Amino acid sequence: MNTVDPIRDYGKLKDIEEYLKRTSERNWLLFITGTNTALRISDILPLRVRDVRNKQTLTIKLEKTEKVHTIQLNKKLRKAFRAYCKDKPPDEYVFKSRIGKNSHIKRGQAYNIINETCLMFGLDNIGTHTLRKTYGYHFYEHTKDVATLQAILGHRSPTETLIYIGKHQESVNKSMNSFEL
Repeated sequence: MNTVDPIRDYGKLKDIEEYLKRTSERNWLLFITGTNTALRISDILPLRVRDVRNKQTLTIKLEKTEKVHTIQLNKKLRKAFRAYCKDKPPDEYVFKSRIGKNSHIKRGQAYNIINETCLMFGLDNIGTHTLRKTYGYHFYEHTKDVATLQAILGHRSPTETLIYIGKHQESVNKSMNSFEL
C-alpha cells in the first residue's frame, strides 16, 4: 500500500504556508484548511462561501463515512475565510476552478498544487492526504493526546491513529536503532 507522509518539519510547514500566501491566496487557503481541520480533500474542495463565511464551526456531511461532522474553526481559519470570502457570492466555491463557470478544483489539481509546492521544499511522498496527516502529526506532537486525536480523525483505535500519523514507525525505528545484542 502506497501511503503519503505528513509534513513533520514545522519550519518547512511554515515556509510552505508563507510561499503559498505570497503566490496564490486560494492555494494557501486550501493548504491551511487541510492542515488546520484534518478534513479529507474530498470534504474540503466542495466548500462554498456560505459554508465558511462568518462561521465559528463548520458542519458538513463527510463524503467517506456519510456522517454529519461539526468542527471548530480556529482563529487563523476564521480570519482567512473572512478575508478571502468577503466579496464573493454565497454560492461560489471557496476553491473555485479557473475552468468552468462555478466549479471547484478537482482532486487531481489539488494534488498537483500540494505535491509541486512540497517538492520545491525538498519533500517527497506527498499527496492530498498529507494535509490531514500533518494535522494529526502536529496535534499529537503538541498534546500527546492520542484519544482526542483518534476521535478527531474517526479512527477505531489509538494504534490505528499512531500508525496513520507515522508515530508508530518512528517509535519502532528508534527502539530498533537503540537495541543491540
